[in-house]
Amino acid sequence: MSPDALVLTGDLIDDGWFDGYEIIAGKLNERTFPSFILPGNSDDRAVMKSVLDGHYWNHTSTHGALHFVADIGELRLIGLDTTLRNSAAGSVGEHLPWLTDILATDGPTASILFMHHPVIRSGIPSLDQIMCLDAAKLAECLSDHPRKPLAITSGHVHRPMAGNLAGIPAYICGSLCPENPLWFGSDIVPPVNNCLSFMIHRYADGELVTHPVLL
Repeated sequence: MSPDALVLTGDLIDDGWFDGYEIIAGKLNERTFPSFILPGNSDDRAVMKSVLDGHYWNHTSTHGALHFVADIGELRLIGLDTTLRNSAAGSVGEHLPWLTDILATDGPTASILFMHHPVIRSGIPSLDQIMCLDAAKLAECLSDHPRKPLAITSGHVHRPMAGNLAGIPAYICGSLCPENPLWFGSDIVPPVNNCLSFMIHRYADGELVTHPVLL
């Protein structure tokens, strides 16, 4: 496949494996389509900025957050950096004015919002504790917005799933890393199938369809 764009929603490395950024950059440079990157809680934003080219994100906030905006045909891709310093959880509160402005800026009226931390509860207790902690603020912001996103998609949980926020379809993408078990707090932790996966979002004729792809 040759997509119109590739979005990586964070956790590019783990355990301080900073050499991984150069390896990822090398792979992305072999591609002809544009790529965009958001940091995850396992990433180091300072090292990312020193190793990766700035064209992977194009909006840097005064707090150092790395956002991106890209108009791909009739669809706007918006990347919101949800990471918090010294925390595995995420937050959107301080970025909502920026998001509101970007949604209203001239250009495509259809958009997808990409984040690292999910805005829907997976039911996995340990991961729900470190999701986007103020998802309710995002829901309030978007519920009455005239140009709300067609979908919100995130990572972090390393399992594909779907829900909604303020009536907007919300997805959690799987991962190319080992998945987390589907554990709802029972005494026995279920086995893990380790289905590596990613998502394809197809926007055509004014309709968005999202395909989870299992490897």
